[in-house]
Amino acid sequence: MDTVTREARRAPDARVRWFGLWDSYFVICYLVTTGLVFTSAVPQTGRLIAIGALTLVVPWYAGIGRPLMLRHERDRRNAVFAGGLFGLFGLATAVDLTSAFALFALVPMLMMSLDTRPAVVAGVLGNLVPVTMLWFQGGATAPLMLFVLLASLLGIALSVLLGLWIKRVVRQNREHAELIEELRRNREQVARLSHQAGISAERERLAREIHDTLAQSLTSIISLVQAADAEVAEAPAVARKHLALVGRMAKESLAEARSFVADRTPASLRESSLAQALRRQADGLAAQTGLLARFAVEGEERPLPMAVNVVLLRAAQEAGTNVRKHADARTVDLVLRYEEGHVGLHVTDDGKGFEAAEAERGAAAEGGQDGTGGGDEDSGFGLRGMAARLAEIGGAMSVVSAPGAGTVVEVTVPLDGPSAQGPGTAERRTEAAHEGR
Repeated sequence: MDTVTREARRAPDARVRWFGLWDSYFVICYLVTTGLVFTSAVPQTGRLIAIGALTLVVPWYAGIGRPLMLRHERDRRNAVFAGGLFGLFGLATAVDLTSAFALFALVPMLMMSLDTRPAVVAGVLGNLVPVTMLWFQGGATAPLMLFVLLASLLGIALSVLLGLWIKRVVRQNREHAELIEELRRNREQVARLSHQAGISAERERLAREIHDTLAQSLTSIISLVQAADAEVAEAPAVARKHLALVGRMAKESLAEARSFVADRTPASLRESSLAQALRRQADGLAAQTGLLARFAVEGEERPLPMAVNVVLLRAAQEAGTNVRKHADARTVDLVLRYEEGHVGLHVTDDGKGFEAAEAERGAAAEGGQDGTGGGDEDSGFGLRGMAARLAEIGGAMSVVSAPGAGTVVEVTVPLDGPSAQGPGTAERRTEAAHEGR
């Protein structure tokens, strides 16, 4: 459970605990005031009336005032509570001026139950009640009147300040609880959006993996089966050759699917280097299409992070699929180049070419082109999917082509960027997003 959630659950409890302290203060004020009234020089009947009026304040506060103070809204009941409180205090003070000590509890209750301005006015009037009662009763000397007046003025200042401080504490406590609740909702929303983003990223990754492995293999198998069916009567040897390729591709596809489910490492890279896997890719393309497919390595071959190996292999597979389906080429060259600080893959064919800029714009706008002008059922996981893979490891891709001039696909991956962080970095980022980190 996170901190924000714990604070959100603690906020209402903290407000109740704070009111528990206020309740203790209220009880102390009541006991002190009634004790002073009980020992005053007023006749017994007056003391009993004053104590009775002060005692009625307790259920009046507990039954009506306290629930109103815990609420955030103000309505007619707040004014009724303040009026009843003021009436009981006035009655007690009228029969015994010692009851004026109840102002230390009365004014804070007025401040918590009313808006600031009417609460201040009511507090001032409450502090003037003892002076008024003393003046009405008569017989008080001038020094006594002055003393009571000064005490009332001091009581006004202290009680108003105390009431304003309590009101501010209550407001800050409420705002704190509201802020914590808002933070909790925001955290939940961020977690939900992160989870959704992780799901979307995982779906995109799965789509690219399926397109680059199973979908391409199935497409090649279908083409080979159709070719074998057409030649089974007139050229059975050629048909058997095609069927042998079908069997080999089916086994490779099964291995790819199993490795994809198990650890996402392509089977062709598990026990061989990238150069060997690309050479087999070129040989398979030549066997499937009959065109001349050549592979070469330039520079000193060295181990690469698995993430780089996977992306370069998938790029070669996608480029080979585009050549087979769209280029109508006679030759294709795959060159793996090891250079200082980066590694590159160049795929060149002498096919019919296409308008590269227009195809890329169409793929980006429609999401339904494969980047070669084919616009088939591949649903846009051609050049767009290659670019997405490269972006995950900080790589870049360029396509140079023109009608009748062939096509050059160049892929470059820096070895000092995200790809150098180790195998499977991009996949781990996707897993972390999927878990709503």
